[in-house]
Amino acid sequence: MATNDTVIWTLMIVVLVVFISQSCVHGESQVPCFFIFGDSLADNGNNNHLKTPAKANYLPYGIDFPKGPTGRFTNGRTFVDIIAELLGFENPIPCFATTRRPKDMVRGLNYASGSAGLRDETGTHMGANVNLNKQLLNHKATVKHIASVMGHKQSSNKHYLNKCLYSVGMGSNDYMNNYFQPKFYPTSTKYTPEQYATLLIKQYSRQIKTLYMYGARKVALVGLGQVGCAPYSISTGTNGSACVDKMNDAVQFFNEKLKSLVDQLNTNLTDAKFIYVNTYGMSGSSADRTTTGLKVSDVNCCPVNEIGQCVPSAAPCKNRSEHMFWDLFHPTEMANLVTARRAYNSSNPSDTYPMNIGHLAKLRL
Repeated sequence: MATNDTVIWTLMIVVLVVFISQSCVHGESQVPCFFIFGDSLADNGNNNHLKTPAKANYLPYGIDFPKGPTGRFTNGRTFVDIIAELLGFENPIPCFATTRRPKDMVRGLNYASGSAGLRDETGTHMGANVNLNKQLLNHKATVKHIASVMGHKQSSNKHYLNKCLYSVGMGSNDYMNNYFQPKFYPTSTKYTPEQYATLLIKQYSRQIKTLYMYGARKVALVGLGQVGCAPYSISTGTNGSACVDKMNDAVQFFNEKLKSLVDQLNTNLTDAKFIYVNTYGMSGSSADRTTTGLKVSDVNCCPVNEIGQCVPSAAPCKNRSEHMFWDLFHPTEMANLVTARRAYNSSNPSDTYPMNIGHLAKLRL
């Protein structure tokens, strides 16, 4: 017959085993969950079943991705896929569109949608997409599902969501598929580039505060890249410059205001931390790209169709690790790898401000 001491020791061992197993599970990643909001630079399948040509669920997209074509607009991993790996997640964050069970949502979800923007009308000339307002509504539903897994304990649910990392990268399409598409949208006739940037940032501020209301406390706001240097932009004419200067100048207004917004958010929402990721600066000059092995920065790797996406089943270039761009708009896996590693590790405040993603993930608020 077991003595009281034996029972106590047995219970202590059971508790210790459970604690260790839970620690191992939660020790896999630096944050318990990772939520992603964005456009085609982050989309991993949310557009696959929408009525739009803006989808990438066919070869040669995904040619270097272990699962093949998934809806990612690149040959392999996206920027957020690599960030997830650096955070310690064993598997990519699943896309919202195909995730049904609440227990599969607790590690995070990817809401990103190709052609989507901050503004509801952005990209709609191409068909359906999931704009940021809709992505936030989807996340609101996710928060409720997670609460059901947590047993409806509001305090534990809130504490859990507060520890997660949130990546938001939106705005490129508000230029490429809105402002610089006067045939479909009137914004360029109504606003100067600086006025338009101000308008976008005001809306973005409200949207980020909504995300904060849903529990976000660690938020990386990814700035816009050099859209004027994309092969599509270059093909429209550069007036003798290497890139389309008016496009790059316009997004720089946005980036400068986004960095200021980060300061405002950190000042006003003191229980949270927001950072700015300067993808524009990380793109660098031609000389900078050469040092990273990205020797080809102005030509796409895959043959493209009339909308600038890869022709289905067409053979891409062999030297894709040297290419900056996969199709006319989207970076290759190698370009994503270079940017993601810098965003995660850089100690240069011109890359990430006021800290890098790795530091943000480890931050105790």
